[in-house]
Amino acid sequence: MKYNCEAKPIECKGFNTLKTLRKERIRINNQIRARELRVIGEEGENIGILSLEDALAKAEEKTLDLIEISPAAKPPIAKIMDYGKFQYQEKKKQKEVKAKAHTTETKNIQVKIGTSEHDLGLKAKRISAWIKEGHRIKLDLYLVGRAKYTDMNFKKERLERILNLISEEYKVAEEPKRSPKGVSMILEPEKKK
Repeated sequence: MKYNCEAKPIECKGFNTLKTLRKERIRINNQIRARELRVIGEEGENIGILSLEDALAKAEEKTLDLIEISPAAKPPIAKIMDYGKFQYQEKKKQKEVKAKAHTTETKNIQVKIGTSEHDLGLKAKRISAWIKEGHRIKLDLYLVGRAKYTDMNFKKERLERILNLISEEYKVAEEPKRSPKGVSMILEPEKKK
């Protein structure tokens, strides 16, 4: 069941509620406001520029819906097809776009000055796994008390201890710099060519 501008129910396949229609901002059948439309048939063929009444009549004749695809175009573009099929195709396109968009997350690792070699090895393995997955890593050298006031070269040397243990290829996105907790740097996976 679908609704036109006058809120009278009209039979339509695959349309659930007026709320979903408003959310998507897609006008169909009597909701289309333009007087003239460039109409595309169900197979993708260009029917031409028709008045709204003629386009609705063609859609009604084939027991399909008239869907406004590009309202910003002059004249707006509308397609004759089943609205349920149109929704399915749009969801499929969105899923494909979402699948192609790789989300990277920034992972945090904290290391203290006195961290043992064994623990550094475990943290380096975790960093390597995250780099392999394509994540960014924020490596914090956590400093307590007097250690905060030690020489920056000493702090960099401590960070180098863990960097030497990382098995995956990486690049330094941000050089070591002071942070509220001590010293931090950001690593990224090396782009493969």
